[in-house]
Amino acid sequence: MPLNDRLVSIVTPAYKAEQVVAETIRSVQAQSYPHWEMLVVEDGSPDGTADVVAGFSVADPRVRLIRQENAGPAMARQKALDHACGRYIAFLDSDDLWLPEKLERQLAFMARQQAAFTYTAFRRIRADGSGLGHLIEVPQQMTYRQLLGNTAIATSTVLVDRAATGEFRMTKTYYDDFVLWLGILKSGHVAYGLNEDLMRYRVMGGSVSRNKLKSARMVWHTFREVENLS
Repeated sequence: MPLNDRLVSIVTPAYKAEQVVAETIRSVQAQSYPHWEMLVVEDGSPDGTADVVAGFSVADPRVRLIRQENAGPAMARQKALDHACGRYIAFLDSDDLWLPEKLERQLAFMARQQAAFTYTAFRRIRADGSGLGHLIEVPQQMTYRQLLGNTAIATSTVLVDRAATGEFRMTKTYYDDFVLWLGILKSGHVAYGLNEDLMRYRVMGGSVSRNKLKSARMVWHTFREVENLS
């Protein structure tokens, strides 16, 4: 099936997101760029996540609910990719938020840079949405080698042009997003950073990224087992 050149397919895995996913969806609906589809994959969540998303999908057909048995975020993202019709793939976690001009400004930036892969600056917020943090600025660009020593790319800021990269798939591993970025850049692409405040990263109390020791161990595992580095 040919890709829709104007369409941005937004990949959103959702698990136990009943309390936050509505605000995430509303931040997409508020985008100044209207040509998008939001693929929310409900990953066997035991709460009311699916019901919340279904309510939005009835009123706005651009919001699509996809359900699967619990398989983790990597497979949820892959399920969304399997259904995506857009030339552009954006990643947005179910607890994060976009500012209204995120897609419009990032797409214009990609066109200027002739870039296949871009990411943006962002700010952190608390779990309840309060406490706006300082701007997390990003490097102007990142190669594969540079990314190995830098985790500056926040998942919910990434936008990829599939017409340039070709099709790609998620790997079922702890840092599936990071592994995907490495794979795209390893093929010769460069990631370009747009240093504009366009995303809100919600810091959840139980977030895996909060466990720094485990995170460091899994980054090492990624380098050793996935990238085959010494």
